[in-house]
Amino acid sequence: MSKTTIWQCKPFAELTTIELYEVLKLRTEVFIIEQNCFYQDCDGKDETSWHLMGIDNGILCAYARLLPPGLSYETPSIGRVVTSPQCRGKGYGKQLMEVAVQNIRQLFGETDLTISAQVYLEKFYASFDFTSTGAIYLEDNIEHIKMKRSIIPTL
Repeated sequence: MSKTTIWQCKPFAELTTIELYEVLKLRTEVFIIEQNCFYQDCDGKDETSWHLMGIDNGILCAYARLLPPGLSYETPSIGRVVTSPQCRGKGYGKQLMEVAVQNIRQLFGETDLTISAQVYLEKFYASFDFTSTGAIYLEDNIEHIKMKRSIIPTL
């Protein structure tokens, strides 16, 4: 990851057509093609979510969708967490989650978070204080687990 990474968090209505294209292109590249998982990515939740983008030298290297409370879970949620294959191994995923949690705080206040994590990433999310809650389940034929994080108010 370079020092030139720009982090932007925008509501759907403020995304430019190019930004939206790049987001959907990255999500399709990883979640549908790379993971060989055919599902409807445009699920009607984008329009009421915030979109966090990590851009480095004009390339969308990392992305996450920040969902308000009540859309997927009772609490706010972070979803569609993805790092571009060409940017992997450079710390983008770690910084993406750190910035996502900061943005959740700014948008929704001090609150718990809930995510639906791919099982193979359970340890990654645990490093951000997410705890597994419940049994493993299939979502789009990929094993997932529900995880929660209690945000401790800053003093």
